[in-house]
Amino acid sequence: MPMLDYLIKDGLIITGSSDFPDPIHRGMIGIREGAIHYVGPYDPVTAGLPVKEIIDAKGFLILPGLVNTHSHAPMTLFRGLADDLPLKIWLEKYIVPAEAHFLDRESVYWGTLLACAEMILSGTTTFADGYFFMDRVAQAVKRSGMRALLCPGILDFPVPGIPDLSQNILSAVRFVEDWQNASPRIQTGLFCHSAYTCSPETLKKVKAISRRKNLPFFIHLAETREEVSAVLARYGTTPVRHLHQLDLLDDRTVAVHAIHLDPSEIDLLSETGTAVAHCPESNMKLASGIAPVLEMQAKGIRVGLGTDGSASNNDLDLFGEMAAAARLEKVHHLNPTVLDARTVFRMATLDGAGVLGLGEKIGSLEKGKEADLILIDLAKPHLTPLYNVFSNLVYSASGADVHTVMVGGRIVMRNRSIVAFDLEEVLDQVKRISRKINRSSHGARSG
Repeated sequence: MPMLDYLIKDGLIITGSSDFPDPIHRGMIGIREGAIHYVGPYDPVTAGLPVKEIIDAKGFLILPGLVNTHSHAPMTLFRGLADDLPLKIWLEKYIVPAEAHFLDRESVYWGTLLACAEMILSGTTTFADGYFFMDRVAQAVKRSGMRALLCPGILDFPVPGIPDLSQNILSAVRFVEDWQNASPRIQTGLFCHSAYTCSPETLKKVKAISRRKNLPFFIHLAETREEVSAVLARYGTTPVRHLHQLDLLDDRTVAVHAIHLDPSEIDLLSETGTAVAHCPESNMKLASGIAPVLEMQAKGIRVGLGTDGSASNNDLDLFGEMAAAARLEKVHHLNPTVLDARTVFRMATLDGAGVLGLGEKIGSLEKGKEADLILIDLAKPHLTPLYNVFSNLVYSASGADVHTVMVGGRIVMRNRSIVAFDLEEVLDQVKRISRKINRSSHGARSG
């Protein structure tokens, strides 16, 4: 008779699967060796199995862990450093100089742990990340207990930690080779910043590597009108068509933002199987534009939700991202029925997992899948009454309502207390780093 590691019982369960499209009242989940052994209504056989720990979930909502399809985790270090600015000025005048002066292996490690803490506390169990010093990002993720798809950032100029441009791609490949089998919770990919910061030769070379190694390939795409104009002036075509001409679009490519698209470009993304990471809060804050989410979904494009980095969002709470995504589409189309709550919830879970190529492993609560799940405390004024659980999740809930988080059958947060690391230590370290950044920023402004 198999022994369960956990039996979660008497909770309200949203599986996110087609087997149980509606909430299961007083349901149970049996977890064994990191995977879901049983999920469904009360089952006497499962209830009778020996178990190491029983979790009484009465009064709690159980759902799949949220999936963040695009972030730059260490940029928690720059949260609030430069706000209310256009993307070009924000990036070139503030963020790039800050990265050049203050990013090192130590700061990236602590900034990533801070991001992991924020995501765990708000119910995200998996995230995709593209940045620098990715080995330190990976070490922080491994310590945190989260699941992540980590992609070294590649540009056609020196970046933090890689002053020699010729080593940029080689360094990314070394990271992939070092980490692709180092942890069952960490997958690797490659991330080219954009079509205007990477030459056609770089883009083709990196994509060829990703195909050879069967890795996801991420790129910021059609994020701003300025990007479209720059690529058009340089290559005589738009960013999407440029990537298509270079044979970069396929079912392992993730287009981040994908805002400024015409109908034929949406068709190209659909025909090639390209997925999209939609970051509504960052897009709104930087005034980049509104992505054609409904049109992309109508063409069968996989669209997940992402937060982007803390410097342009300014938080990593996917509950807020769900609410923003739903409301933005409604006001944009002047139609309150579009992008309904159930659809947005799927974007933050199973669709997001599909964007990352992890849909067979996570994103829904199904037998055999990894036990990535969260418990939400329903005993809150803003979650009462409960007529439609999807509506409450999207329009009323926040990350602060998450009580317990499990990743791969391991509890990483219990009763809002992070298990794997000392949050106070992380906060102290980031505050120390931020004081250096602040002193230098004040000096630069006064000078």
